[in-house]
Amino acid sequence: MPLLVGLLWMGHAFAQTVGSFQMDETELYAMTKQMGQFMRRFNYEEDQFGEKLNPKDPRYRNNEMRRQSLPILFDQQKYGTQTELQQYFIEDVTKGDSTFMTFLGGRWYSEVSASFKYKGKSVNVILFLAVEKEGLGSKWVLTNVYFSEFNKMFPTGELAEKEKYFLHPMSHELDFMNIYKAFKNAEVIEYYASKEYQPDYLTLFFYEIKQGNLVFQHVDGVKFHVLQIKDWYFEVSWFNRSGLNSGWLMSNVIYMPEKEKINLIKFYQP
Repeated sequence: MPLLVGLLWMGHAFAQTVGSFQMDETELYAMTKQMGQFMRRFNYEEDQFGEKLNPKDPRYRNNEMRRQSLPILFDQQKYGTQTELQQYFIEDVTKGDSTFMTFLGGRWYSEVSASFKYKGKSVNVILFLAVEKEGLGSKWVLTNVYFSEFNKMFPTGELAEKEKYFLHPMSHELDFMNIYKAFKNAEVIEYYASKEYQPDYLTLFFYEIKQGNLVFQHVDGVKFHVLQIKDWYFEVSWFNRSGLNSGWLMSNVIYMPEKEKINLIKFYQP
């Protein structure tokens, strides 16, 4: 394809080390080394050689240039270079001017897999973060957390089972003397809450941190979930490998109408 041919003409004269492997200069230029660089290349605000383009440059955000360069931002070991999904995606996002990624545009999240000690035992916790405006700048903030121990505390019960646990509508006439039932079985106490109730795992997480029960160890991995592009969802993951297709790349691309994104967004940011 033209893009890869264009990359190859640079030759293999120099070698540099990135991460745990050695690569020649051609691979170094082709590698999408930062998420910010992924965004610039997705928008074609930076070319495949790492040159940032001036907004006055006719190539800047040029959709024809994007059609040529977007294939290399896919994980080609999964999607190849000519899959129907890839072609449909590229055709769709290069139709107009509203399909560019923006750092402060919302609807993109970082998923951080981290190791903690929980009551002395090694555990994995998934942290979700989003970019939030702060004064004249911005910052990353925690929006949700997934920890299997929390899910065990709040298992999803069948409707028929939940219907066994309730306070009679005339309980107020008995000064709620029957409220003891709600505390009789701690495992199902949430069944006595409003049907709109949803457990707040992030607050539980902060509580366990404050109590000293959860102790951070280290980050194991990072990936990004992008829902900014109309009717599309994709993940961006890190690929540490040799060749011209490495660094931050689209690892999972799904056609997703906007109305279907609502519940997914609630998972990242309740």
